[in-house]
Amino acid sequence: MKIWAADCSFPGGRAVNEDTVRFAKLGGSFLALTADGLGGHGGGREASRLAAQSFLEGFEKRPELTEENLFRLVEEANEKILRQQTKEKKMRTTFAALLCDGSRLASVHVGDSRLYWFRDGSLQFRTLDHSVSQMAVLSGEITERQIRFHGDRNRVLRALGGSELVRPDIFIVEYPDAYSGGGGFPDEAGGADRSAFLLCTDGFWEMVWEEEMLADLLKSEKPEDWLSHMLSRIGGRMHEKSDNLSAVAVFIHTGSKE
Repeated sequence: MKIWAADCSFPGGRAVNEDTVRFAKLGGSFLALTADGLGGHGGGREASRLAAQSFLEGFEKRPELTEENLFRLVEEANEKILRQQTKEKKMRTTFAALLCDGSRLASVHVGDSRLYWFRDGSLQFRTLDHSVSQMAVLSGEITERQIRFHGDRNRVLRALGGSELVRPDIFIVEYPDAYSGGGGFPDEAGGADRSAFLLCTDGFWEMVWEEEMLADLLKSEKPEDWLSHMLSRIGGRMHEKSDNLSAVAVFIHTGSKE
């Protein structure tokens, strides 16, 4: 197995960048994450950094890819943010992470930072936002494509630091199941399997359509190429009120081709 990753983070039209992105190889495992601090509640940058640092350090100490361990790591990050809050600084952050230990793959998310999984020339999976606009999609009030223009799109229903009760969505897949054709890595020419993952804050994904993400992926040899293509699109769409925008792109190759 070979893993390549690249990241980017920009303030957009804001004075302060409250996003945090990280990726790291930790022993036999790989971890990538994004966190989007909610500045409207004060201390957003601090909240996103606390969440990232807590989760990364916690997984380094306990690298088990189980639902129980991942849930506990999110709880620990939430607790650290809550301890730093004051009456004047109710800081919160969204969170999305990708983890891989060589035999299993996991995603963890809270809020509207997203994880996309592309394989076999199509989008296979994305996390569902914990937001008012996502609920409107699920209830049939709006379509998926209308989510970027919904009046309540920025109203997040879950975030780290929001309360003592944290409710992350956790998705885990075993690689052997993926190879059987039930969901996982595609068989590509040359005997190699490749999946591509994009973790991004809402300031990034709201500027790029999913079909554009895929089109840019198909012409990219490296994760940094993929980010560069998407950032070229975003550059022509940004405005003075654009949100912070951050992303981590990850390519995973398995199989006989090195």
